[in-house]
Amino acid sequence: MESVGRLAGGIAHDFNNLLTAIVGYTQLGSMALDTSDPVSRHLMEVRKAAARATELTRQLLAFSHHKAPEKEESDLNGLIVNLDHMLRRLIGTDIELVTLLESNQSWVSVDLAQMEQVVINLAINARDAMPDGGKLTIETSSVVLDAGYARRHADMVPGRYVMLRVSDTGTGISEEVKSHIFEPFFTTKETGSGTGLGLATCYGIVNRNGGQIEVDTELGNGTTFRVHLPEAASGVELDNPISESDQLPQGSETVLLTEDEPQILAMVGRMLTSQGYNVIEASNGDEALRLAGSPDDREIDLLLTDMVMPQMGGKELATELRVGRPGVKVMFTSGYTEEAVFEHGLSDGG
Repeated sequence: MESVGRLAGGIAHDFNNLLTAIVGYTQLGSMALDTSDPVSRHLMEVRKAAARATELTRQLLAFSHHKAPEKEESDLNGLIVNLDHMLRRLIGTDIELVTLLESNQSWVSVDLAQMEQVVINLAINARDAMPDGGKLTIETSSVVLDAGYARRHADMVPGRYVMLRVSDTGTGISEEVKSHIFEPFFTTKETGSGTGLGLATCYGIVNRNGGQIEVDTELGNGTTFRVHLPEAASGVELDNPISESDQLPQGSETVLLTEDEPQILAMVGRMLTSQGYNVIEASNGDEALRLAGSPDDREIDLLLTDMVMPQMGGKELATELRVGRPGVKVMFTSGYTEEAVFEHGLSDGG
């Protein structure tokens, strides 16, 4: 399973590089066109397809356990409301969707993208369990779990939790199948109809976000999944979130851009140049140092560099560049997972 996880994480990394180029170039194309242009609508469809592909990489990373949650305090009710339209399209018109959300906000500290994936996966499983139609109910409530409950459930501590309950009126699950449902690649669907990763991914995501998922089911009497997530101490909403329509910032500084993936190097270079920046493009650390020259030759305001590159990595490049330019700012970027980046020398943060 560790080997399969590494394979999934590696595929997701390479796929991320491709998606970065696809999304970036469609954005550049959209910026050059009027919104009424038919080509602009075509590019929008490309971006939608890329967004769906991004969901696949998230699932691969979640399954491989190589993506650390990017937690933020969020209202679980708001997450479900935002997914309502998508869920109704996913489950079809022959299934009734009922949402019973607690009147108060249900604040939790979670990775929003990962929790969206949990809700979607549970809804899809419920849909598949109701081939002739039925009722899907999604509920939230605040609960207090006492010491007795914690003793009966491993890794749980007493306290206040937000509970997400997803119930269906479908075929239910036998005891034999129930004992395997969270195992990777276990599926009761026909070959080609499912990977067996859906519930395994849910299990991994919920646990890494500090919660627990459990199931109550009986063959012929439907299924209920309960997810307990620790309640956040307080909820803080973002003020004035930036939208894609906002004007991008302009600049005139010199950026030393270093990236070993040619498509990404060219795309990011074009983006920065279009915003007024003077860009020096290099495909590895050695080339970057050669193009930078001496401090007397040219001033460099920012080193924007990939972390993991052949010949010389980002950290080594930054160290060498700062020998003669101690004040240069550095921004690291990587398509690898957080753990891999830390292994390359940034575990001290900063």
